[in-house]
Amino acid sequence: MTDNELLLLLQQKPEKGLEAIVRQYSAYVMKIVSTRLSDVCTKEDMEEAVSDIFLLFYQSSRKEGFACRSLRGFLSVVAARHCISVFRQKCRHPAAIPLDEIAEPACPPPMAETGLHEALEKLDGTDRALIIRRYFFGQRSKEIAAEMQMKPNTVDKRLSRALVRLRRLMEEDDQ
Repeated sequence: MTDNELLLLLQQKPEKGLEAIVRQYSAYVMKIVSTRLSDVCTKEDMEEAVSDIFLLFYQSSRKEGFACRSLRGFLSVVAARHCISVFRQKCRHPAAIPLDEIAEPACPPPMAETGLHEALEKLDGTDRALIIRRYFFGQRSKEIAAEMQMKPNTVDKRLSRALVRLRRLMEEDDQ
């Protein structure tokens, strides 16, 4: 069936029209979904996304009075937008992994063995706090700046200077 015939059938008999569209375009929509979501979704999640896409397609095309130029184009836009929202949702709330399935992470050598601890102790308090907040706690410059009453660019500059001093101190300890 052509797109025009499918749209006409969708206008006259919505259930049969949607069924025909699903039959004709389900592989196309599944390809879009699997291309965009295979890294973050299970097969069941992708099948659910395909169903959601056809439902969203029907709802939005019904609002428009089933007037669209290209079913394939309209479906691809709906699919792309839905895949983006599913991807964001999956990245925001990753699936829980049972503790027994998590492998033991490889631990880095203790700070005392690398000389990092001694070198950090030799830095002044502010520089040490900046390095610890950035590289051990993973805070961003804006967060550090807000908590330490500094400007973000001041934090960045002090961090770069403190890292140079830290590297020099560690090299001195190695000799």
